[in-house]
Amino acid sequence: MRRLFWPVAALIGLGAVIWAAQPGQKPGQNPGPQVATGLFTSLPILWNEAPDVAGQLNDAAPPHWARAELAARGPITALDTLASGGSAAGPLAGLTRLVLAQPRPLSPDENVALDNWVKGGGRLLLLADPALTQHSDFPITDPRRPQAVVLLSPILSRWGLDLTFDEAQPYGERVQPVMDVPVPYNLAGRWRVSGQASGGVNCRAWGDGLAVTCAVGKGRVVALADAAVLEPDDPDGARSKALRWLLDAAFIGN
Repeated sequence: MRRLFWPVAALIGLGAVIWAAQPGQKPGQNPGPQVATGLFTSLPILWNEAPDVAGQLNDAAPPHWARAELAARGPITALDTLASGGSAAGPLAGLTRLVLAQPRPLSPDENVALDNWVKGGGRLLLLADPALTQHSDFPITDPRRPQAVVLLSPILSRWGLDLTFDEAQPYGERVQPVMDVPVPYNLAGRWRVSGQASGGVNCRAWGDGLAVTCAVGKGRVVALADAAVLEPDDPDGARSKALRWLLDAAFIGN
């Protein structure tokens, strides 16, 4: 398991300001109107882990529970890139909601596109894990394996955030309350608000730094320094409840 310290960044909405914008609505109560959500991830959420397309189509395994949570809010738009040759009409055009869950490293064009999209009013939920603990059948060198260490520092450092990692922490799943909502984590990172953000960014850390919310221009980001909430097994529904709340916190008012 690689354990690294990476300056990373995230997120959106100034703490309580997220809810102040919608007086009668609170995260976790109602998914709100049906709106398309973009999904950019290396995790097997929309497909089961299989060696080829035929295996994915014929796999008898049940779909990932998180797919239903996303679909309850509207259509899911799967993205394999965030930019298309510098064109303004790129993959993010027309989307107002986006989930980045343990994504691959972004290209320079993708960093610019994501920053501009959020500043223009986009709502982003980011799950950035510095030491992914989710099991994969693919070997470490296989490009189909989920991203083991998130590498997003160029764009996120613009939002004044560093993602730190304590190598001495013990392995094992625990729960951290984030604004009174229990969020499961395992070998998590911690956000540090550095104060070196570009103009129009205001961030606040929650849950001992496990989560952060930021107002970024006209947009909002909610970021979690771990991805264990998306582990495929959820026997008691705790992961589903936590993800539902994170989605509400990121997308509320949109």
